Amino acid sequence: MTPPFRSSRIPAIRTLLTHGWLGASAVLATAGETEWPQFRGPTGQGISQAADVPIKWSATEGVAWNVEVSGRGWSSPVLSKGRLYLTSAETDTASGDVTLHALCLDSKDGHVLWDTEVLRPDPGKVAAMHRKNSPASATPIVTGDRLFVHFGHMGTAALDLSGKVLWRQTELDYPPTHGNGGSPVLVGDALIFSADGQKDPCVIALDAKTGVLRWKTARNSTAKKLFSFSTPLAIEVGGVKEVISPGSGFVGAYAPTDGHELWRVGYGEGFSVVPRPVFAHGLLFLSSGFDRPTFYAIKPEGAAGDATATNVAWSISKGAPNTPSAVVVGDEVYFVSDGGIATCAAASTGEVLWNERLGGNFSASPVAVDGRVYFQSETGVGYVVKAGKTYELLATNELGERSLASYAVADGAIYIRTEAHLWKIGR
Repeated sequence: MTPPFRSSRIPAIRTLLTHGWLGASAVLATAGETEWPQFRGPTGQGISQAADVPIKWSATEGVAWNVEVSGRGWSSPVLSKGRLYLTSAETDTASGDVTLHALCLDSKDGHVLWDTEVLRPDPGKVAAMHRKNSPASATPIVTGDRLFVHFGHMGTAALDLSGKVLWRQTELDYPPTHGNGGSPVLVGDALIFSADGQKDPCVIALDAKTGVLRWKTARNSTAKKLFSFSTPLAIEVGGVKEVISPGSGFVGAYAPTDGHELWRVGYGEGFSVVPRPVFAHGLLFLSSGFDRPTFYAIKPEGAAGDATATNVAWSISKGAPNTPSAVVVGDEVYFVSDGGIATCAAASTGEVLWNERLGGNFSASPVAVDGRVYFQSETGVGYVVKAGKTYELLATNELGERSLASYAVADGAIYIRTEAHLWKIGR
């Protein structure tokens, strides 16, 4: 598979999640990949170097196992050392309270190794929820010795890998709209996430060892609707570490040490921003959110202050996604609109090479494996497309169950969370 970008062409710019920013795990995206430690994998950008990943499957064919997952949740599974981790929201049969859980499953057969109740939030905090959201939508992060779980305004926690809660942080209350959707990023020993609620949106960093607040930076957005749900991405530009976090009205770059804003690029009234940024070829690829999204390529090198007029390389409005993130393979960037239009464009120029309707609606972010791009629809249909300048559909795979979560990928297998089950596709 062609690397997502060529470091020889842009030596001063790189993503940091592939170089030890996941703490003790120090996960590298290498051939024979068996780790998927965070939302969108080792790099946080949907790229896998796994081998022998299946192309075709159905609810009855190519399935290694599927197990029922108790409760509800749209967090994507993560994987480390043969163990899968995810979160779920359950209802206490005695009190009727919603309880928030972290689960660990054996990747060989799917049996539950442990299930820990992490938080029991106030019922009022879980009442307002979008139909496509859940109380447990943020994807965990797993390192060599810890699991970090995030439930937005309801709280954040760290567990050891036996399921013991090490700390809880429930003091950072904010008024959400539609619940929580964004996942955190681990940058050294700081756990960083957006808190873009209906008022006073901000970016927050916790001490990963203790859960204590490190810093909190106000967005200072002029957008009329302030709520958003994006997951940050950590990069390095010219030796400077930056955390890229899209919010309503603009995407901002923040210093991971103290949270001060390094630069921003505005996109008007864009709100409810969900896609995680992607970084390749010296460009950030991201979408501006509702109501009419625009897909942007932004050059972070040389950006300072308000860089809207100077650092936008190109943009595309037709087929831009509101929810799924993009993925870059070789010299092309791929994305799918919520309405099912898949697009391939030249990463450096934005020239559209093809647009094709896959069918159905999409929320999950695509993954790229071995020269293929995998898209998952909301009805549980997986579309496998050959990466390239011409469109070639390789397979259409139906599971027959609603799915909003993104894939986890390992050697020989894809892990898919649907409304009631977790599936292992492959060997």
